[in-house]
Amino acid sequence: MKAGSASRLLELEASKLNYGAGSAAKIEKLLASMRDAQFDSAESLIRFHDLLLFLCAFPQSRKIAQLADDLLTGIVHEVERFQASGADMELFDNEEFSGIAGTTISDNFTYDVARWLAQRYPQQLSVEWNFEEQGRQMAVTLPRFIPLLGDDSLVEADTPFPDWMANASGGAEKILPWLLQRVAAAPLTSLERTSLYDSLAVTVSWKLGNFVASRTHARRRLARMFYQRQPLLRRNQVSLADEMSSPPLPVRKLSRRQGEDVLDLTRTALTLRYRELYGTTRGDPNQVFEAEVGRGVQIFLWGLPPERRLPLRAYHAGLTVKNGVPINYIEGISLFDWMEVGFNTFYAFRDGETAWIYSKVLHFLHQLTRVTCFSVYPYQLGHENEEAIKSGAFWFYRKLGFRPGRPELLAITRKEEAKMTRDPTHRTSARTLRQLAAGHVFYEFGDDLPGQWDTFSTRTIGLAVQRRLAEEFTGDPEKLRRVTVEALSQDLQVDLGTWSPLEQSAFANFAAVLSLAPEVAQWTNLQKQALADIIRAKVSADETEYLRLLQQHQALKQLVLRVGSERSTIQAVHV
Repeated sequence: MKAGSASRLLELEASKLNYGAGSAAKIEKLLASMRDAQFDSAESLIRFHDLLLFLCAFPQSRKIAQLADDLLTGIVHEVERFQASGADMELFDNEEFSGIAGTTISDNFTYDVARWLAQRYPQQLSVEWNFEEQGRQMAVTLPRFIPLLGDDSLVEADTPFPDWMANASGGAEKILPWLLQRVAAAPLTSLERTSLYDSLAVTVSWKLGNFVASRTHARRRLARMFYQRQPLLRRNQVSLADEMSSPPLPVRKLSRRQGEDVLDLTRTALTLRYRELYGTTRGDPNQVFEAEVGRGVQIFLWGLPPERRLPLRAYHAGLTVKNGVPINYIEGISLFDWMEVGFNTFYAFRDGETAWIYSKVLHFLHQLTRVTCFSVYPYQLGHENEEAIKSGAFWFYRKLGFRPGRPELLAITRKEEAKMTRDPTHRTSARTLRQLAAGHVFYEFGDDLPGQWDTFSTRTIGLAVQRRLAEEFTGDPEKLRRVTVEALSQDLQVDLGTWSPLEQSAFANFAAVLSLAPEVAQWTNLQKQALADIIRAKVSADETEYLRLLQQHQALKQLVLRVGSERSTIQAVHV
């Protein structure tokens, strides 16, 4: 990169968060001067690209937004020139920076993602096969779809699988859609289809070109743009307590078509970055909700279709866009009034009002589900995540009001805070941050007793069921299912023959859990009827109804807390 262009890029990076008199004009001038810039390293081109994306999402003026968008249209030519020069393209494939126009995304995508890609972008896909590692799996899997293949694959060492598949599908370019169609048509459950396809480890390459489906151009159509006339909101300007007590957000439910558009935008944004959440791939387009929270920010949340639900917890996923640009994704997994929250802002936008947006996400999740206890996974705090350690992620949550659920980690936190009070320049060491990231942190509000969920885990319940499976049913899951379903149906006096298959499956999951707690038989008829209503709601059209019914059943909550907590008694924990 020429010295002049390099210095202008540095000046632009230093100016992107400047506001007030003359700031917009300066940035506009710098952007205009970059029209002829050429880049001699992947690092400088990526920095320029991500700076432009930030200015599209957080522009100080209309002209800045237009100039940034115009400059992004030329990025593909710089990528192609860079590639033609024989330069190293490896950095473009890093998940922090992948998805730029002109590059290629290659991965062993899951069945659902591969099928979605084949439906949306068939002309941009190609397939690679790793026969050395996957030949044995292909030999036993593909005969299901290819007549007589077993005569070759089961006994020969050099089976030409591409020839067999090309002949069966009508051409090499048709192999991927043919394979996906065959898997889709197989008489299997959704999980079995996923397992079957994923076992083949098909490498799919997605050539992005200069299409809309790239990180460079992915946008949601806007009615109006928000311009940043004032400095961005900082973390110390955000109060979760104030946010949770503020008026409800304006929320609307989208049509199925609008929901599909949001899910497509989300799948694109995550797939481009080599990421996938259970709920972004498999979300329900019939249950997509939008909240306009101000400052050009829209938050979208959705649930799962009934056949994709988790056995016990309710699941919601989401996406945030700022001025039409996707900037982060969301995951909320709930039981009763408790929700584990995942919140990940894409790298290019981590300077952009993250705490304020996070507060709005929690507000929306609370409004939708009525949960009053949020917890954060240790990974997001830095457990086996050095990036979070470097950024001091633990303190992001702590300064918003979260507290560690483990007493020893709360003691370390208070000790560090005392040091900061004595010496404002004190910085927590990486070693201590790793200690603090060893457990969940919690934010609670409302009238419930604090600390109830500190040692709870659905994994604890699951492992207890497995121990019972081994000890009392000789490891036979069908026997466990039959015995526990019969016992619970007698306790609740329900005729499962009138229930749908999905409802019966939900009943079996609850029966396995409740077999750990014999007191259900002593419940009142009203409590038993409420439990039956909860189980049926688990697979109703909207899973939030399931959560609301759970929140009304205190006897069930205390039972679940007891069998899923490390301590037999739930103790209050104070911040």
